Amino acid sequence: MESEPIHILGAGLSGLSAAILLSKAGHEVHVHEIREDSGARFDGDFQGLENWTGDNDFFEEMSEWGLDPTSFKSNAFSIVDLIHPDDVITQPKTEGIAFRVVERGTDEHCIDQGFKRMAIESGAKIHYKSKRDPKDCRIIAAGPKDSSAIAFGEVFHTDHPNHVSFQLNDKLAPGAYSYLIIIDGIGLICTCLWRKQKKSGRYLNETIAWYERHYELNRKPIKRVGGKGDFSIPDRYFHEGRYYVGEAGGLQDFMWGFGMRYAITSGALAAKSILGECDYESEIREKLLPLIKVSATNRFLMNRIGDRGFKMVAQHWMRDQRKKGDGLEFMRWVYTPGLVRRMLWPIAKLAMLRKKKLKDGRVVTRMPFRGSLSRDSWEQSERALEISEQWNDVRKSGGALSFPDSDV
Repeated sequence: MESEPIHILGAGLSGLSAAILLSKAGHEVHVHEIREDSGARFDGDFQGLENWTGDNDFFEEMSEWGLDPTSFKSNAFSIVDLIHPDDVITQPKTEGIAFRVVERGTDEHCIDQGFKRMAIESGAKIHYKSKRDPKDCRIIAAGPKDSSAIAFGEVFHTDHPNHVSFQLNDKLAPGAYSYLIIIDGIGLICTCLWRKQKKSGRYLNETIAWYERHYELNRKPIKRVGGKGDFSIPDRYFHEGRYYVGEAGGLQDFMWGFGMRYAITSGALAAKSILGECDYESEIREKLLPLIKVSATNRFLMNRIGDRGFKMVAQHWMRDQRKKGDGLEFMRWVYTPGLVRRMLWPIAKLAMLRKKKLKDGRVVTRMPFRGSLSRDSWEQSERALEISEQWNDVRKSGGALSFPDSDV
């Protein structure tokens, strides 16, 4: 047993998962977070914990590691509305759990607060508003510094039942996707932009207008939220005695942005490595890096195909479900590093990623925020303009905006 305290930089999901396991093993653990609380980077937006990149339900894995998935609120889904670029709606479904929706933020029921409580109960000391030199920390779990993509969303009251829709539409979400999530009377409509845009708020307004036309939402806006993602692949995950986990380790899903499973897994593996139960670098390269490379290759393809390609993806998804009887199998295939995508990886890496040397001495190949295309220029609908004015009124009357550098 080490007598020296273990310091962790970052009190997000990856840092806290490592802290919980190490504290339970008897170590003195100190977690340093520059923000005022865990989850303060978020503002009540919904995110998904997926079940297609592993053989087992992720909650079962968490329980095996000693993490308690009942410490935060989650809603399981086995079906989703898949919205094609031509507005056709189909429904991928599975008999099991495809994914769970959790809320991010500082409210008691949020996953961030659940991990905070687990860490404190295990004996870890969390220091908020604390600036700790990374050189003094064994585990680096800091958030993103650069932007490869951004997401804008609106949180609203609704009387619509719990629901999730996922939309492939290159106009509303350039190179990416939008989604609608409704949990217990609170809805979130979000659009993700993988190409940099001027006046990016128009994409959210147009996306909201689309969902209003197709769903009975009775929408009453509360606030607007946003965030950024930095997508990169480092040359090393263990460097100069430090473990890089979660986003600090580039452990993100390039394709759909489902990063929480990677974050929690990497934190657990870092703790296990310190405890002598595994080799962190080897485990990451064996278990997570192949998934990340596949997701990056998929992202490379999606950035270039547009709505015609999106339609082909949606159609193939439903054909695969009819053939196999389970829509989750298609998502498992999407993340399987098969021969074709392994062959495409060098092309995707060369075309999409750029090398950058970090201050800590590591070298990453990261995805820069791509520029806009000519097809990204279009006139807003009348309803989208009305929604923009509606938000201006809500904002003047106290509606919060958690992404202040944006024009949402």
